[in-house]
Order: sequence, then structure tokens, then C-alpha cells
Amino acid sequence: MEINFFKITVIALLLPGIPVLADATGAADDVPKIYVVEADAPNQAVLTALLNSDFTIDNLSGNTLTLYLDADEYNQVMHMGCSVRVIEIQSRVDALTKATGYTTPDDIASLFAQYAETYPELCRVYTLGQSVQGRELWAIKITPAPDVPADKPAVKYIATIHGDEPIGTELCMFFAEELLAEYGVDPYITDFLDRTIIWLVPMMNPDGFVSYMRYNANYVDLNRVFPAYPDDFTGTWFDGEPLGDAGRQPEVAHIMRWSATNHFSLSANFHSGALVVNYPYDNEPGIPSGTEAPSPDDSLFQYISLQYAMHNPPMYNSEVFEQGIVNGSDWYSITGGMMDWNYRFMGCPEVTIELSDTKRPLPSSIPQFWADNRDAMYAYAETAHIGIRGVIRDRNTEAPVWAKILLAGNTQPVFSNADFGNYHRLALSGAYDLSFHAEDYISYHVDNVMVNGGTATRVDISMSDGDINGDGVRNGADVQMVVDAVLGRPVSYNADVDGRGLSATDIQAVINKTAM
Repeated sequence: MEINFFKITVIALLLPGIPVLADATGAADDVPKIYVVEADAPNQAVLTALLNSDFTIDNLSGNTLTLYLDADEYNQVMHMGCSVRVIEIQSRVDALTKATGYTTPDDIASLFAQYAETYPELCRVYTLGQSVQGRELWAIKITPAPDVPADKPAVKYIATIHGDEPIGTELCMFFAEELLAEYGVDPYITDFLDRTIIWLVPMMNPDGFVSYMRYNANYVDLNRVFPAYPDDFTGTWFDGEPLGDAGRQPEVAHIMRWSATNHFSLSANFHSGALVVNYPYDNEPGIPSGTEAPSPDDSLFQYISLQYAMHNPPMYNSEVFEQGIVNGSDWYSITGGMMDWNYRFMGCPEVTIELSDTKRPLPSSIPQFWADNRDAMYAYAETAHIGIRGVIRDRNTEAPVWAKILLAGNTQPVFSNADFGNYHRLALSGAYDLSFHAEDYISYHVDNVMVNGGTATRVDISMSDGDINGDGVRNGADVQMVVDAVLGRPVSYNADVDGRGLSATDIQAVINKTAM
């Protein structure tokens, strides 16, 4: 989990004996330098000030923070009395020489083209757009008959949002290769893909990777500039709030548009620098950094996070994080992260998966990382199949309906797929009351839906817009048809438009639609 925080002003005198860095653009070609440091806070007051600062925080362990700083910020941290150790200096110089052995953007392009040619019945390759420096953000969709809308949950993995954290890229490439090569050969993988759509974006920040640095080519941390609640939005994409992609970094805008034009039921993004699954919220207004900020789906997030961690032995046996999971804000708070935006705004549960305490381990260790994470990637994706699922159709035309689905007592909605009408509401075992809401339709309710462990409970819905007789007009004739049904007269149609059973509420709901 890596992000910056609320801005504070640090006023410090130049103290004798404290080393001061030169201007951040000290290179001959005026390329800014970023200093990756470990800073030991001398006391709780300084630690709190750092946590609430505008510095880029990458990790927190005890009173030691890993920070990404420019020269001015480095000097500010020194003047706060911190003991500072420089781990690395990053800039756009030296390019790929340090990243030898890892999959490059060109490698991804070549391999994905090969996959598209070899497995046309199983995958489609897309470019989501270009980075600051014109490199493609490649994505691959893997499922049988990938062009055909289907009643399946779509799961996405996104990697290397920070250019100096390339392990996730390798996991995505291993995963893609195995899914494609083993479909029709391995019984489990065949069944898995028959039930699931997998999307992979192996490298969200290709410019950062090529430059061997955290930021993109504009020196921006891409995991701190997604729209943030409540400053940038208070509702959801479904509710008509603007997407908010205008003016954002191109890589972020591409991911936002892709997320808005596709339907995802579950998501995860890969990082490195720690070993843990981090779940929402990363930030909740009014809750200070270092304090738990539970979401409405807190128990669910703990469960799906554990499904990943428990299948990754080094992660699950962590001596730092109990069972290898942590609430984001409880670890340290961040603003503008992709995880919270996906969950709050798009209605897609997402976690942040930190893969290694070492940012860029030796490439020779990558097969072991795949061995540690392979089963976890499958197990996490399988959680898209728990809870409640179904298809929402128009009662007259059977056209798919884009709807909002709410669980009683839970304020976080999920949404159906506008292209097919399918929805997948992840939920743990229990009894749930559901409501379904869509523009120009009468809200529908289904109570006491039982969810048990294993396969999701199916609840298919047909929603009415008040046109009971299907003649394309909502008028008194439709109202009379509902009245007849409520009075017990023999009818050949379903007049229960709100799911509560035939009653006066159905009559009123249709009257309300005829008045529109």
C-alpha cells in the first residue's frame, strides 16, 4: 500500500550538523531525483506529523517509515529530527539496465500478440491507452468465447502501478500463460474459466518501470491521484456522478474509463515493499491514520483477504500482520488510492496485495514468488462466486437492466452488468433482504435470501416500469390491471411489481409511473 497524505507545513531552522541535499534537479540534464529513505521518527509527535504529511509513504513498521522524497522533502524530514537512511536514488536515468531479467513492456506486447494468435477462442488483447511517454497499457481478457456477454463474474488483477514494484507483472504473465495453456487440459482450470472472466493488466505504469522508478514520467504517484471520497465524489458512477477522469494522469484516466465501460465483480492490485493483503478503507474522513476504518463490508473483506493470504504461506505466517491481512487505515491512511475508488465509486470490491518485503527481488526468485502466489490468485478469484447472484431483466422485453443492488443495513451498493443484466453481490453466510433499483423502473425487493457457504444463491429478477400490459404506454389501464389483481380477480399476468406481494403498494407504484 503506497500513498501520500494531507499536507502539513514543517517549519525548521537549518541546524548545524544536519546534512542538506542540493536542489532536486542536480543532474546535468535537469532530471529530478527521488530519494527512497527509511526515516526513524524520534517520538510519537513526529511520527504523527509524518503520517499526516504530504510525503509519499510506502511502508510503516513501528516508528520507521519508508518514504519517497525530493530534495526539499528530504531536508524537511531531517530537520524534524529523524534518523534518515538513503536506500536508493531514483531518476529517469539508467533506464532498463537495473531491471534486467523482468518482463518489459515490449515483452508484454509480444507475448500478448502471440496469445491472441494462438488462443483466439479464449482471449482478447486490448490497449487501454498510452502512458505519458506513449507506451501502451496492455490488457488481456481470458474466458471461453470472450466476445459473447455471459452470466459470469469478471475478476481483474492490475500490477505495477508503481514502476519499481514489478513482481505483480510476473505473476500476471504466469497466470495468463497457465490459464490459456491449460484450458481444456486441466479439469479445474477448464471449470474455473467456464465460470469466470479474468482480466489482467500486467503493467499500469510502463514509463515508471522503464525508468526504474516509482512514479510515472510526470513524477506523479499514480496510486494517490484517483478521485477521493468525499472531495471528488459522494455518490457512485451509477448515480450519475461524473467519472472524473478529465485532467488526471493518462494512466489513471485509462484505468478509470476501462473500469466504467466494463463490469467487474472483484479486483486486486499488486504491489511490493511489504507482505500483506490490505483491504478497505484506506481512508475514511475523520478517522486518523493508524486507526481502523472498517467499510460496510468489513467482515467480507477480511474473509476474501484471508482467502489470498492463507494460500500464500509466507504471507499468512507473517510476524508483522496477523494472518497476513490488515485494514488499510489501521496500517497507515492514504488518499487517492485506486482500491477505495473502485469499491466506493464503481461498486467493485478490491484489495491491495503486497507481495514481498523486497521491492525488486532477484529475477531468479520469480518462480518461487509464482509458487507462493499461484494458489492464492485462484482462491481470491473464486470468492467472486460467493454470496448472491442472478440476472435482472425487463419484465416485458427481457432486455438486460442496469440496476443498483443493496443489502438491507449495508450502504455500499453493487451494480448489474448493463450488457447482460447479471449481478454478483459478494456476501458471507446469512439471511439477507435485497432491493433492486433502476432508472425508470419500480424498485423491487426480495427478503430473507439465505446464503450458505459455497456457490452463490441465485436470485433472478424481472423489473417492471409500470407498463403492465406491455403496450408501451403507462396509463389507467395498467393501474386497473393491478387493482384487479389485488382484489383477487383472475388475471394472467404478474402484478406484483415491488416484490412485496400483491397489495396497495403495487397500485401506488404503478400510479406513480403513470404520472411521470
